[in-house]
Amino acid sequence: MKRISCCVAVMAYNEEANIGKMLKALCQQRLTHVQIAEIIVVASGCVDRTEGIVRQFCRRDARVRLISQKQRQGKSSAVNTLLRNTRQEVIVLANADTIPAPEAIEHLVAPFHDPEVGMTGGRPVPTNDPHTFTGYMIHLLWQLHHQISLRRPKMGELIAFRNFFRQIPRDSAVDEASIEPLIRGQGLRLRYVPEAVVYNRGPETVEDFLRQRRRIYAGHVYVRDTLGYRVSTMKGRHILWLLLTAPGIRRDWRYFLWGPAVIGLEVWGRLLGVMDYRVWKRKHAVWEVAKTTKVVAAPSLGPSESAGS
Repeated sequence: MKRISCCVAVMAYNEEANIGKMLKALCQQRLTHVQIAEIIVVASGCVDRTEGIVRQFCRRDARVRLISQKQRQGKSSAVNTLLRNTRQEVIVLANADTIPAPEAIEHLVAPFHDPEVGMTGGRPVPTNDPHTFTGYMIHLLWQLHHQISLRRPKMGELIAFRNFFRQIPRDSAVDEASIEPLIRGQGLRLRYVPEAVVYNRGPETVEDFLRQRRRIYAGHVYVRDTLGYRVSTMKGRHILWLLLTAPGIRRDWRYFLWGPAVIGLEVWGRLLGVMDYRVWKRKHAVWEVAKTTKVVAAPSLGPSESAGS
């Protein structure tokens, strides 16, 4: 079987806390039917050690390449820069504040042997402490994301797609959601790959949670209004039904005590997102960072890995 060649792209803004662990995980991926031809980091307006750490990896691994943007123009702008700088048949987009599991890229890209597959998405697994309220909230929402994606794929955190378009809407705050209709418009299928695990860290404060959720929902409303595409997580009644009935959702005391508060915060975040987009005309293309999401401790690497090791 011919190996599928791919470009792994990482969009970064002031990611010195995690970019070293992220690149180390990418360089050490276990691959059989997939080849990582290049690893491109698009660093947008970084004023910390992000670019210096990436350059260390450039010297160690010829596949790693740095593209530097002097000003931060938003993730979608960075994605468009990436699209102009690679010719690989498949592109993997990975967030800089995540860490892929050792075989994540293999699982994510292998489905492209099927010519009808146009886009794949991995399974985000949060590293937050589930025994705290915010940690429980993050785990519950990603469990729901998993259940939804098993039924109708919803892409996020780690995705791969066929490289046949040259740009996505520059003012979109949700690049993954903006790519989905481009793929479906070509008659290609989306496939959720739960074996392609990627570790992330959700917000540790309610303030950061609302900051993130309002931005994402405003982005989803933008995609619906401009591209005519509704992502699978926009259907609130469907999410509530899965919350009540889906397997894999642990229904312990936290579910009954904290669950209603989680629902309330999610609804409030969505309302803020609608207000941002409709009333205050904020598209969040360049968004305020949720700082408590920026240090990820994955089981494969542990929390003590230094940024440039």
